[in-house]
Order: sequence, then structure tokens, then C-alpha cells
Amino acid sequence: MSTHDMTADDWWRDAVVYQVYPRSFADSDGDGIGDIPGLIDRLDYLADLGVDAIWASPFYTSPLHDGGYDVADYRSVDPRLGTLADVDRLIEQAHARGIRVIMDIVPNHTSSEHAWFQELATTEPGSPEWDRFVIREGRGPDREEPPNNWRSVFHGRGWSHVRDGAGEPTGYWYLHLFDTTQPDLNWENPEVRAEFVDILRFWFDRGIDGFRIDVAHGLVKEEGLPDFDYTVPDDQKHQAMFDEDSAHAPFWDQDGVHEIYREWRRVANEYSPTRIFCGETWVPNPVRLARYQRPDELHTSFNFDYLQAGWDGKAMRMSVDETVANHAAVEAPPTWVLSNHDVIRHRTRLAPVDAHGDPDLERGLRRARAATLFTLALPGSMYLYQGEELGLPEVTDLDPAVRQDPAWHRSGGTDGLRDGCRVPLPWSGAVPSFGFGPTANSWLPQPADWADLSVEAETGVEDSTLELYRRALHLRRAETALGEGPFAWLDGPGDDPTDLLAAVRTPDDGLSVISVLNLADAPAVLPAEWGTEVLLASSDDVAVLDVHEGPAALAVGSETAVWLRRPMTEP
Repeated sequence: MSTHDMTADDWWRDAVVYQVYPRSFADSDGDGIGDIPGLIDRLDYLADLGVDAIWASPFYTSPLHDGGYDVADYRSVDPRLGTLADVDRLIEQAHARGIRVIMDIVPNHTSSEHAWFQELATTEPGSPEWDRFVIREGRGPDREEPPNNWRSVFHGRGWSHVRDGAGEPTGYWYLHLFDTTQPDLNWENPEVRAEFVDILRFWFDRGIDGFRIDVAHGLVKEEGLPDFDYTVPDDQKHQAMFDEDSAHAPFWDQDGVHEIYREWRRVANEYSPTRIFCGETWVPNPVRLARYQRPDELHTSFNFDYLQAGWDGKAMRMSVDETVANHAAVEAPPTWVLSNHDVIRHRTRLAPVDAHGDPDLERGLRRARAATLFTLALPGSMYLYQGEELGLPEVTDLDPAVRQDPAWHRSGGTDGLRDGCRVPLPWSGAVPSFGFGPTANSWLPQPADWADLSVEAETGVEDSTLELYRRALHLRRAETALGEGPFAWLDGPGDDPTDLLAAVRTPDDGLSVISVLNLADAPAVLPAEWGTEVLLASSDDVAVLDVHEGPAALAVGSETAVWLRRPMTEP
């Protein structure tokens, strides 16, 4: 199990990491934007919650066209969020509480306000300055068409004109797989590689414990930048998910990316304790995902396949099986996640919808609590997203005038809903901005009914989501059976084994724990041999049945998860 031993090299293998989106976590100065001093002020809350580390989304200097993932200077802190001295203080005070600090690094692209990109206007094609980015001549007699058909993830084409010193378009185009303000770097250029090695060392030397790598699968592009066939039928795309070496987009998951991470791993290994990497790695299948976790590459990568399984026992079990098996082949632990700053919060995402398409958020919360408890019992590490421990739903009714997600604007309001999971946290329901800051200011408006979901409102309330998370995290740390270690499925009752998922965790020493998730719409009676000693349950819908003949058995309500102490058997 993970511990507070700050000298341990293997802490990351079963750590619980809490993602902080700094602008939305805590505001210290009342300007409506969360900041590093605000995060420092709340470290005791995170220590009490029981997390092993925090991952902070970008706080670099940035024009904030994409929430800080458009970096203008990788060695400085945006003055709206703090200073380098604040980061030093964050590291020191987090470490004093036994909490490690992981930063975001954004290597696929810079901001268009980065000094390197600004130099394009005063230099010429073919110069060293231009070779830092993916730039090509346009197609057509006047070079008025982009070099290929690649599209932006944020909608529209993935290329824009390079402009001269007067602001006029040239016949050259730069690639931006995301917003126009996020030009893609050329990772074939040794200067780019050397620059990021230096950036890693800059932050490692300050005491940062590791990096989460944004778009970890996207740095290298296929040679020749060929057009991509966007018309492949969905069924063929789905089949490709299960083909280890299937053709996929020429801008994702290219084999050349692995040499970059081998170089980065050598840098991380120079430090003691070893610094770690976690990849945001969207790839076609678990086999390709595991390649990023080979012993000389990244330590972990998010398992988005599991996140996308939804409230589907068959899909969940398949994802767990494939992930555990493929990670075992490279001796790496899986990394589980249910929510983050880029996806709909899982309380809303897992909620059943009515005939009008409206989510049943009460059942969504019940499912979210159950899914979290079950996932925390899987082998490996887990990342939590700020506010999920409060049971926050997605904010779906934001005024278009306040939305900032670039995909929202580039899609004409049909996509780009990430603002809904980035609304600032409610700390106290009795003060303006629910205690997010000392004033009523909040860069995104908070729903009026969030007073009942604040930290203050849920603290000490036995059945609150916050107290469930606290108990789960502290119990997970105490139980040697949980975290990394042996894992095996158990056969449950009923005709469909995916209505109820059950697994046993058996440590080398100590007592076994059984985790159960009832996905069905009806209660389930567990086999008597599983025992009735409940360590923790996601709802109070759990009862020991009085049986006149034979041993007692446990009944678990629908949409409920439970951790059980497995009875010891006679040798």
C-alpha cells in the first residue's frame, strides 16, 4: 500500500492522486480565479481526505485561450495564479503533510504567444526558428490550401497561415491539432527535445515529484504528413480497437514517441526519490496503451477505456481484464480514473436519462458513489478529480456568454462543454461564492443549489459523499489487500455475471477483501461464503439476512458497492 514515506521510490504504483484545476479550486485574493496560495490554504483538507499526491493542471504563464494548456513560458507562473516562490512553498508544505506534487507538462504544442512562435514573424522559412514547429507550404497554385486534410480536435481544419511581420498571411501553414493559438511543436527537431529535457530538470530541481503529460500520444506525426481518411465507418473503427497494430490517425500514437519517453525516463531516474510520469494517452486498445508503460518509459497512463465503459458491467469487466493483463506483461500497474477536467463529471455521465433526455442525478450520484468505491478496490493507482468527493454534478446550463472552452466557440456551440466540469468548488454555503474566495467573484458562475454540496455542509455528515471518500481512502491505505497486488474475479449469483461484479484482493500477508458492485436494478443476495463483515458500503442499502437454516448472507441493494472482509477458512 502507498504510505507517507516520502523517500519511497514505488509510492506511485498504488497511489490515490487528487487532480486540482487551480483556477477553480480556491481563490486567495478575491479576483474570482483560483490560485496557488489558495491551494496551499486547503492542503489540510486534502491531507484529511487521505490522498497521496496532488496533480495540478497548468499554472504556467498563459493567455488562457485553453485554460492554461496554451503555455507561453514553461519556467514561470502566471501572475494571476501566483509566483515561483508560491510553488516552492506549495511543494514544501505539501511534502510536510506527506503529499507529493505532480505538475502538468504540455509538450505537444505551445501558446502562439510563446517567444519561439513570435519569432516566426521576424525570420524566414527554412530557418532554425521555423523548424521548431510543424510548418509546411500550402497546396495549390497560390499555396492557398492547407498542406493536408487534418482537422483540429476543437473542430475546423488543423492548419492556419503563418503570418509575416505585418500580420499578412504567407504561403506557409502551421499545424494546430487543437486551437489556432496552440501551434504543434516539431519533435523531430533536437532543439525541441533538448528544451523539454531542460524544462523537466528545472522543475525536478525545485522538488516537483512528477509530471502528468498532456496529449502524451500526440508528439510525433507520421512521416510525410499523409491525409487521413475521416470516412472510415464506425464499425471498422471499433474493430480497429482490438487490432494490436491497426492503422490509426497519422497524428496519434506513432511509434517514434516512445524514444522521447525513454529519454525522459533517464532524466527522472537521475533523481532520488525517482520522479514519475503519468501519460494522458488516448490509444486504440489496451495493448498499445501498455507499451507506454514499459520499464524504461512512462510509469503510468490513464486508462480511458475504463472511463468510457460507463454503467455497463460487461464493458467494465472486459476493460479491467485487458488492462490488468496487458500492464502485467510490462510489469506496470494500471491507473484508473472516472472524471477529470476534460470529461463530463461521472455523477452526470452515469445517470440514467428519462424520456426527455434529462439525467436522474439522484441515481447518478448513487451510481457514481458505487463506481468509485469499486474502482478504488482495483489493483493499481487511481486519480480523483476535484469536487467528485462532494458528489458535484456537471453544470449543463452555463450561459454561452461565460463559456471559455475553445471547442465551444469553434463548433458554433455544438461541442466543447468542458466548462461544465470546471466550475469553482463550493467550500461553504453561507458566504459569497460558497467560500471559493473572500468575495462573490467566480470566473464561472456556481449553481445556487451547491450550498448543500459544499465541504462545510458535508463534513461530519455520516452518509455524505465527502465522508464516504474519506473513509474509503483511509481504509484503502490501512488494508494491505487493497492497492497493488493479487486480483481475481468471483462468480456471483444470478444468470448474468455482469449484473454483479465481484473480486477478491488477497495480500501476501493479512486478510482478504472482497469488493462487490451490484449494477442491477434489484437487490442481490451474496453467497454465504463471502461473509457478512462489511468494511464499507456506498449506500445504506445493505443488510444481513436472517436465515433459519445455514449461514447468514448479505443482501446488497441495486446500484450499490460494498467492501467485505473475506472470512478466514480452515487450512
